[in-house]
Amino acid sequence: MSLTEPVHGQTALRAANRRRVLDLLRGSSERHPVVAPGAPSGPDDTGFTQAEMARISGLAPATVSSIVKDLAGSGLVEVSAGGGRRGSTVRLAAGAGHLVAVDFGHSHLAVAVGDAAGRPLAEARRPMPPAHPHQQALAEARTMLDELLESVAPAPLLGATLGLPAPITDDVVGSAAIFPGWEGVNAREVGEAALGVAAVVENDANLGALAEQRVGAASGSSSCVVVKISSGVGAGIVLDGHIWRGATGSAGELGHLTLDEQGPLCRCGSRGCLEAYASVTAVRALMAEQLPDADIAHIVEAARAGSVAARRAFEDAGLHLGWGLAGIATLVNPDVLVIGGDLARAGDLVLEPARTGLRRHAIDAVAGTPVLASSLGGRASLLGGLLLAAESTDLLALEG
Repeated sequence: MSLTEPVHGQTALRAANRRRVLDLLRGSSERHPVVAPGAPSGPDDTGFTQAEMARISGLAPATVSSIVKDLAGSGLVEVSAGGGRRGSTVRLAAGAGHLVAVDFGHSHLAVAVGDAAGRPLAEARRPMPPAHPHQQALAEARTMLDELLESVAPAPLLGATLGLPAPITDDVVGSAAIFPGWEGVNAREVGEAALGVAAVVENDANLGALAEQRVGAASGSSSCVVVKISSGVGAGIVLDGHIWRGATGSAGELGHLTLDEQGPLCRCGSRGCLEAYASVTAVRALMAEQLPDADIAHIVEAARAGSVAARRAFEDAGLHLGWGLAGIATLVNPDVLVIGGDLARAGDLVLEPARTGLRRHAIDAVAGTPVLASSLGGRASLLGGLLLAAESTDLLALEG
């Protein structure tokens, strides 16, 4: 045996222990509710005492103390003096770096800057014209990022997540019918070039599911399906705490489940897809005569004011949604189903018929699966993007 092998072994073990401590601190924000970006959240909002870190990680207290001292010296963590029984709290340093999340939508663009733990610091959202080219979206995202960085303390950019409403395989966006302007584009390459930082690419519904499972309506569950309903319908699936993408990155395209093969033609080329019956577009089409040019907020308002037609439109959408939920609940058997996106603004106007549809079409074993409204709203994909960026960034590789 070489005399250097024990040394190398000790070095690898120490690096693994340092990474364990950093991962623990990075995940500490998941124990607390998400607050608005930049809002004060108190001295104990995140972080652990060294005694807690030793107990949770299984490392010896002396090992934790030594690692914390080294990481504090390199500027990755900070130790704040606490009072009473809690003692000093260790957390990732505010200046350790910034993470970026970009949510590219059919008609919107949202950008968030977060700290190294994935907590939001600043956010912005802007409308975008339909079918805009990806070059325009990336240029606008760069402008928005620059503006947000001016509002937070200076720190290096560590990584980014790009969320897109389309199937993604090996970072390449598929299906022009689903997301025009991006088909065949390597989103990671063009995103990194535009933002100037290493990036990961993910489906926006998957990011929403990750956020809801970690810090939202499904927190505490190990598996969930989060259905995002806006102009289309997509589902993010989290199994055993991890995003399930499928063999080609297309898992969760719930909106293109066929309900009626003689139904209306869908933009995907098929007929009678779920999104033709349970989407913002479908509800607006049903209300086109009674409320021409009304957006979903106005239709919700009309329904709550007593409009029978508006209430029926949401009931029809919800019943069809429940049909789709029954299929995915039967196949996946998640702990909880979460409904997000623009249609979720209707609340129980959609959720109650969706629960009815689920019970009507599902087997008894899954018919009672809880159907909940998103607690993160339109921020879900952005917050999930920050969390994924945090998970994907190796802080030790950036040390020094």
